[in-house]
Amino acid sequence: MDEAKFKAELERIAKETDQDLKALFGTMSAMGTENTQEGAIFGGTGLNIHAPEDVPLSLKETMSYAALSGGKRFRPFLVHASSALFNAEQSLVKQTALAVECIHCYSLVHDDLPAMDNDELRRGQPTLWKWRDEAAAILAGDSLQSLAFEILSANPTPLNALPKAKLVNALAAAAGKAGMVGGQVRDLEAETKSTESKNGSGEAAPANFADVITIHSQKTGALISFSAESGAIIGGADEQSRAALRLYGEKLGLAFQLRDDILDIEGSAEELGKTPGKDEAAGKATFITALGLEKAKTFLENLHQGAIYALEPFGEKADHLRAAATFVCKRNS
Repeated sequence: MDEAKFKAELERIAKETDQDLKALFGTMSAMGTENTQEGAIFGGTGLNIHAPEDVPLSLKETMSYAALSGGKRFRPFLVHASSALFNAEQSLVKQTALAVECIHCYSLVHDDLPAMDNDELRRGQPTLWKWRDEAAAILAGDSLQSLAFEILSANPTPLNALPKAKLVNALAAAAGKAGMVGGQVRDLEAETKSTESKNGSGEAAPANFADVITIHSQKTGALISFSAESGAIIGGADEQSRAALRLYGEKLGLAFQLRDDILDIEGSAEELGKTPGKDEAAGKATFITALGLEKAKTFLENLHQGAIYALEPFGEKADHLRAAATFVCKRNS
């Protein structure tokens, strides 16, 4: 698949995801958009998540700000693209795509907090804690996390109850203590060790490559890997297919983070929509600190090829996913 076709498909899924998010948050969006009545029809699936009057207006505003401030919607794209391999049920595909994006948005809100990465700019706009305050950002993130599982578990039927249960279990694992949150803990601990080393000897100890792999396999890779594997779960595929997509997602997740590390060195604030150079200044454990820039670029290409190879069992049907791997490794934002 050529780059233009891939970008068109990515944009289509992003627009669809945005429409579903707007429908979900209802008419009182902080972004000023006119949306459908919340609690009525969500994304054509008939989900009734919650009544708008039950949600404090300030919370709805902060959740909307976090979820509707742009973004590539890459994880929902992976859900849709992997599901297409198995002709999976579209209503559950939509639910899964929305759920994983809610988890992703919550993670960004919490990552940006002063106690974490202390970022003031995200997607070209003030981060949520900077726009409102820290307490509002924490609570909006908490709500987006729980909303993900509310979406995913809604409207069970005898036919979809088992895949829903598997999806809830897999998403919880990807987002939790041995996944995204565990990776964030390891990342903060590595930063603390680097700071202590600087304070003690004047030089920071170089990051250990194996530690960097572990950190980012969890912090970034787990949610991307879930997104890639989710189509096989929804479609009731065999374990071999799930394992192939899981491997693809693992390679892709590391590649995504590695490209971020490179862009943190080489990118601009205008391109990235956030402040570059902060990871290096903060002593973060990155692939650049572990390998150096040139070796990191070589490793990125190895991950790219590994992701492509993992898709061989699916033939031409996986061209969207192959194009996604190329996009991740060559993107500038």
